[in-house]
Amino acid sequence: MKLSSIFAQEKPTLSFEVFPPKTDDLYEKVEAAALEIASLKPDYMSVTYGAGGGTSRYTVSIAKDIEDTHKVPALAHLTCVSSDKGTVRNQLENLRQAGIENILALRGDIPKDGRVSTDYRYASQLIEEIADFGGFCIGGACYPEGHIECENLEEDIINIGKKVEAGCSFLTTQMFFNNDILYSYIDKLHKKGIFVPVVAGIMPITNAKQIYRSCELSGTVLPKRFIRIAEKYGDKPDAMKQAGIAYATEQIIDLYASGIRNVHVYSMNKPDVARQIQSNLSEIIKG
Repeated sequence: MKLSSIFAQEKPTLSFEVFPPKTDDLYEKVEAAALEIASLKPDYMSVTYGAGGGTSRYTVSIAKDIEDTHKVPALAHLTCVSSDKGTVRNQLENLRQAGIENILALRGDIPKDGRVSTDYRYASQLIEEIADFGGFCIGGACYPEGHIECENLEEDIINIGKKVEAGCSFLTTQMFFNNDILYSYIDKLHKKGIFVPVVAGIMPITNAKQIYRSCELSGTVLPKRFIRIAEKYGDKPDAMKQAGIAYATEQIIDLYASGIRNVHVYSMNKPDVARQIQSNLSEIIKG
């Protein structure tokens, strides 16, 4: 099922993200985690695409397993920063043959060696390529606090508009920890005539040490309230996990109550985290 049909139902959705293994020996472990999350029957699941496309074959196979085993729609990530047009076209053929109908089109992070493709500079160019290929529901990324490489938020929103013009039918946000930032961002999108569904990306923080580096790289701001939680419980794994899930749950409840219908949880291949969040929201997501 295409995600555009799911979003058109105008009911609360809850979805989860998983990432493929980096090496063959980890495949079965990651596949088992992905299928355990899929057994929760979320509205859909996304499967990421490794840096440089190095895990592309795993992206397709795990997405197919999710759909075939649990009938949960899969959203396959596709990046272009290190890919030429031939590589992208080949991956699109693989996805089509696997029956995957949804793609999250991303530029991707610049590799450490600095080598990038000359065929694509921006995600909007990849979106245009996928739209020309045909048959897919295409999503794109958006950044409530602005893309770290953009001079300002206004410039970033102009780029988001280019994605929509190229064929992007929904947007998924980078993680954020202050809902007011998202509400303000959506108002700005609307003022620029961008009205595609915006899916709120929520990251449950179960390991405080990892989040600081991630926020530094992405430009995400940590609210003082969250920093206090991380400082208090960061060296107590079980307590931090419980607090992180509670913080994410509270965020999601406020999002739904404020009219945001679609929430995507970056569950980091952790079935127990996905299960607990879904359980916390069991009555709310009934609509």
